[in-house]
Amino acid sequence: NKNMKASSKQLPIAEFEPPQPFKWNQYLVNGKKETWEGAFEDVYSPMGKVAKDGTTERVYLGASPTLDEATGLKALQAAKVAYNNGRGYWPTAGAPARIEAMEKFVSLMKEKREEVSTLLMWEIAKNKSAAYKEFDRTVDYINDTIEEYKELQRRGSHVASKDGVISQIRRGPLGVVLCLGPYNYPLNETFCLLIPSLIMGNTIVFKPAKYGVLLLTPLIDAFKEAFPPGAVNIVFGRGRTLAGPIMKTGDVDVLALIGNSKSSNALVAQHPKPNRLRQVLGLEAKNPAIVFDDANIDQAVKECVNGALSYNGQRCTALKLIFVHKSVSAEFRSKFTKAVDALVLDHPATDSTLTPLPERNKVEHMEAYVDDAVSKGAQVINKNAGRVSDTAFFPAVLYPVTDEMDIFHEEQFGPVVPIVEYEDLEEVMSSIAASDCGQQCSLFSDNELTIAYAVDNMVNQVCRVNINASCQRGPDYLPFTGRKDSAVATLSVHDALRSFSIRTLVATGTDQKQLFGNVISGGQSNWMTTDYLL
Repeated sequence: NKNMKASSKQLPIAEFEPPQPFKWNQYLVNGKKETWEGAFEDVYSPMGKVAKDGTTERVYLGASPTLDEATGLKALQAAKVAYNNGRGYWPTAGAPARIEAMEKFVSLMKEKREEVSTLLMWEIAKNKSAAYKEFDRTVDYINDTIEEYKELQRRGSHVASKDGVISQIRRGPLGVVLCLGPYNYPLNETFCLLIPSLIMGNTIVFKPAKYGVLLLTPLIDAFKEAFPPGAVNIVFGRGRTLAGPIMKTGDVDVLALIGNSKSSNALVAQHPKPNRLRQVLGLEAKNPAIVFDDANIDQAVKECVNGALSYNGQRCTALKLIFVHKSVSAEFRSKFTKAVDALVLDHPATDSTLTPLPERNKVEHMEAYVDDAVSKGAQVINKNAGRVSDTAFFPAVLYPVTDEMDIFHEEQFGPVVPIVEYEDLEEVMSSIAASDCGQQCSLFSDNELTIAYAVDNMVNQVCRVNINASCQRGPDYLPFTGRKDSAVATLSVHDALRSFSIRTLVATGTDQKQLFGNVISGGQSNWMTTDYLL
């Protein structure tokens, strides 16, 4: 690329042995692993290997099924029958049965830690420690969800009597859920949708993302063994072939998707009864950082480098636009570019900060952002920026960035970092308010008056304000959501259970006290019970 001096370093690919390739030909419908004999999609790693003639070739990991529309609709039908308008076994199961199933699943899942984490590293180039961390964090999330579900049931065991009415309030499932996860956290983010939805009694049709498919296959047996037939149905293939036709039936009650608003809008538009459709969405973000003139620059640089480039910036919570006050701009840029150029781009097995990019043509997309910005007056201000290979791109830092450039407005979702210099804070606030996104922001200042003013102006623009820290999702007990186009509903251990359920109550007059009490004490109703879960 003419705007960047590409690194001459090639990834040390020969010394790391990839997993043995395998062709996955199964899918899970109605509690049975079915065999697919149709078309397949070859799966390649973003990392390559050196061939005998000295050239670099892609590492083949295996193949996954590309199921057809009829098979997708078969999975939907299984979920629909299992839900049975809320009368099926799983939606009417008592809390102990659901907890037992979920505990069995997580126990079986933990046996696959090595296999899943290795595929996570090779399939989407997540560095080794991050791959294991994603697996472990997901296990913790499931266990925390089980505990929160118990607490939810404990509160629901209460019977109230007021104003002549006896009542019991619990949360019930919503119906059939179409679950579509993202490629960047294909295990953790996907399970943050799937697990709370499932434990609340919904039935699921789950399709993995385009990248990060094979890493989910070791868990198919765990789903099959832990949950009743039809509760979880897992299909593989293209969204247009599977998700669109499934939505057109009108039989989906909840769309659970982490991706972008274009995809979610297209799916929602295909549903014939949109008022019946609940949406739980994690969408795009353009999280800004504001570095004030009274900031600790060293701390701001450290947090902004991590926030912008952790997992190559392929996170919805990444810092994607950095506003720096003019008086500290030169110091910040000098230290920031030095810190970026000190990062290591390497094979993920080395635990390097930067790794190859799993999306096809992602390097070209990053170069396009750079070319557009440079054509409109920006410069690439760090030394090592540029293409390393067809799948690897060393981060490019752009300055000065203006609102005429594509990267000022669009979510780059990759290793290009735009820096905007400002003097008037109101212009910054206005641009953030005008953004279509509203997930998080980061504020960098050591002055309490500055922070107080900025917080008061930002809390109604975004849903999480980070003070002298980069944007992030965790810890998982905190709400995770966004304004505008960034999210619909709230995810966290506590909130996700509520996002995938609805309050339901049973009530009667006090003259029916004996009947109400007899139903409870008889122990024949899973719903009307005062059993206290320990």
